[in-house]
Amino acid sequence: MPMPRRQPYKTRPLPKIWLLTDPRLGDGLLAAVRKLPLGSGVIFRHYELSEPQRRQLFGAVARLCRQKGLMLLLAGDRQWAADGVHGKPRRYPPQILSMPVHNVTEIRRAKNMGADMVFLSPLFSTRSHPGQRTLGMVRFAQLARIAAPMKIIALGGLTRNRSRSVLQGAAYGWAGIDAFLN
Repeated sequence: MPMPRRQPYKTRPLPKIWLLTDPRLGDGLLAAVRKLPLGSGVIFRHYELSEPQRRQLFGAVARLCRQKGLMLLLAGDRQWAADGVHGKPRRYPPQILSMPVHNVTEIRRAKNMGADMVFLSPLFSTRSHPGQRTLGMVRFAQLARIAAPMKIIALGGLTRNRSRSVLQGAAYGWAGIDAFLN
C-alpha cells in the first residue's frame, strides 16, 4: 500500500537543509527539529530503538514536521507515513527517494534506482565515522558532477558556517547531526 500523500513533492522544492536523526541528539531531538528553518527536512533513522520506541519517537517527529511544514523521510524498511524514504526503496515507489552515497558505484546505483537526491559523504571529518577517509572539496566536486542531475546533499562534518562554501559549489544542500545539537 503506498504512503499517504500530503502534498506532491514535485510541487514542493526539496529542502536544502537536512537534519539526520541520531542517538547523539538524545532528548534534544525534538528541540533540534523545532529550530529547523521553514522548508528544511528531517531523515528519521534511530535504528537502535526497539520497534515500539522507534514508532513512538517517529510519531512525535512526524507531528512536529507537519506543524512546521518540514519534509520527513524515513530510513529503513517500515511503511510509516512520511514524504519519502532514505536508503533502499520499498516495493512501491516512494514520493521521494534519497540515498546515501560515498563513491562512483553507489552513485550509479542511486541513479539506476531513480533517486531524487543523494547524501554524498563524508565531506569532512565527522564524529559519526571517526577515522574514515574524507572526500575533501575536490573529490566531492568530482563525484557531484557524476551524480548530476540528482540533487547533491553534502554530509559529514558540516556546520552552518561551513555549508556556505559548499553551497556555492557543487552541492544543492547540506545535512548534519552535530550541527543541530546547540
